[in-house]
Amino acid sequence: MARRRTHKYVPLPAAAVALVLAATACGSGGGGDGSAADGLTVWIMQGTNPDETGFFEEANAAFTEETGVEVDVEFIPWQDAQNKISTAIAGGTTPDVVELGNTLTPGFADAGALHDLSGYDIDTDQYIPGLMEMGRLGDGVYGVPWYASIRSVVYRSDIFEEHGLEVPENWEELRETATALAEAEDGMIAFPVPGDAQYSVMPWIWGGGGEIAVEQPDGTWVSEIDTPEGRAGIEFFTGLALEDGTSTTGAVNWTEIEVMESIANEEAAMAILGSANPKAILESNPELEGRIDSFTLPGREEGYMPSFAGGSLLSVFEGTGNEEAAWQYVQHLTGDEFSMRWSEETGFFPGVTAKVEEFSESADPILGPFAVQLNEASRGVPVTPAWTQVEAEKLLVGMQQSILNGEASVDEATADTAAEIERILNGG
Repeated sequence: MARRRTHKYVPLPAAAVALVLAATACGSGGGGDGSAADGLTVWIMQGTNPDETGFFEEANAAFTEETGVEVDVEFIPWQDAQNKISTAIAGGTTPDVVELGNTLTPGFADAGALHDLSGYDIDTDQYIPGLMEMGRLGDGVYGVPWYASIRSVVYRSDIFEEHGLEVPENWEELRETATALAEAEDGMIAFPVPGDAQYSVMPWIWGGGGEIAVEQPDGTWVSEIDTPEGRAGIEFFTGLALEDGTSTTGAVNWTEIEVMESIANEEAAMAILGSANPKAILESNPELEGRIDSFTLPGREEGYMPSFAGGSLLSVFEGTGNEEAAWQYVQHLTGDEFSMRWSEETGFFPGVTAKVEEFSESADPILGPFAVQLNEASRGVPVTPAWTQVEAEKLLVGMQQSILNGEASVDEATADTAAEIERILNGG
């Protein structure tokens, strides 16, 4: 039988971002026969996903039966992941396989820490484009999509029905619906506008017609957050809280977890949430079964506005000596059987495009609008290793909170944030 030991994680000292980008893993290279004498060590993130124990016990047992290679899985809290991985790279103690958030992959690839998978003749076209793009750097492939998450709107369908409200199809209808809920449901938050949830801010930048940052022909980056288009979206979103009263002052410090809890605790009528959240909400509050639904983020005038396509990639570390077996394990988790089972257990979408519709059809109908969002209106962050620093400095969060706290106008906050993004992405 395969082993699946759960290690108690002890926080390690923080590693500087500069160390991450300078560090290079070293070693003898992978064995050609695909064997791994000491078994494989795999790091899987913990904090967003449900209890993964049963899944990995069976997945690892199947892998060992097929290959003879045993697997040791260690669960790492998301909030500690970047520092722990950075420290492991610096100390030469990396695992064989690692789950990486899609925005982190380019930075570790650029550091030389990840094994180039392009030599394995991967059909990269089969994966969700926005996620696969984050696994590429130059001509190399340094991670393949495992699962995807997308953000749309989860709402209380019973309350909508009670007040005769329809799903909004543009921004103005969204505002009208939110204000109607605020007036009709005393003591309930109509539409939370969180301050510490950058992926809830990004759609409004794109929806207004702006870009977070665009690479120019000469290789420099220019942010469009402070353009009229970018500002229009941010002003609309923050205006729901500041002018229309659809949110609550406490939401200025809310993360996506607090937003999800506001729905689960029946404190909010609708909110921007990830595709895995409905399952978690119903597990937390089964009484909401049949009383929540979802809709795709509406466009400014019509259609849909883009939403951030998050998710995880599976990568193989360079220089462990187990690269061949590690790649086999990545294929094992992303193959039909276990990728679909993972989606069924977590509510995340498979990383393979063809499987998204298949999963959404077999899953709870509430995921249908999320599937539309993922296939028709999804985007990623700028593909550059320096983006990890933008996230580490929480620039979009700081911008959002400064506006919601009344510390800066939309024009002031976007100008400052755009300048900082350009400074970081251009190596300043």
